[in-house]
Amino acid sequence: MNIILLGFPGSGKGTQAELLKRKYGFMHISTGDLIRREIAAGTPLGRKIEFLTSQGNLASDEDTVNLLVAAIKDREDGIIFDGFPRTTAQAGMLDKYLKLHGRKVDAVVLIGMSEDAVLKRLTSRRVCAQCGGIYNIYSPDYKEICVKCGGRLVTRPDDTLESAKHRLEVFKKETQPLINYYQQSAGFKEVEGGGSPEEVFGEVAKALGLEK
Repeated sequence: MNIILLGFPGSGKGTQAELLKRKYGFMHISTGDLIRREIAAGTPLGRKIEFLTSQGNLASDEDTVNLLVAAIKDREDGIIFDGFPRTTAQAGMLDKYLKLHGRKVDAVVLIGMSEDAVLKRLTSRRVCAQCGGIYNIYSPDYKEICVKCGGRLVTRPDDTLESAKHRLEVFKKETQPLINYYQQSAGFKEVEGGGSPEEVFGEVAKALGLEK
């Protein structure tokens, strides 16, 4: 099963993808993670994307697709696409690539949240500078160091309030048509993303037919 998770930045797509990976063995492909690795490596593409994302903008379709295809080329099935596609153009590229290899998108799950809730979540997010672990300052057990590796927790440039607002506007402009596109598919489902990660996971698993 190949699954696409859609939703505002900060809606919890990455968390749900990791839970699905842990329980059901899916491969989790996050274009955000791929891009951050490219930036960390200091490649020309990474530097180009870092400038764009620091302004609250998104990497180009071509750059994103090239990174993703390189990551999934040896995987036959069981992929969760997190943060991709984000435009109808990217959706067409993904469909073409999967069809060429005898595969398809089997399910699309939209994790719905209000804009106010997303802004609060984005601006309260902290990321480990070493391992990329994600934390929320409103969590009752929040500390200023990563519990996984002891790394320093930082605010990503795209998680400032100004940048977060801009990201939501970009999302609505570029990705809302994609949601409309996938809503025509029988495999399209929507779940409420405002609950705890465990509550949302239960709804996501049900939407995918993995749990009753």
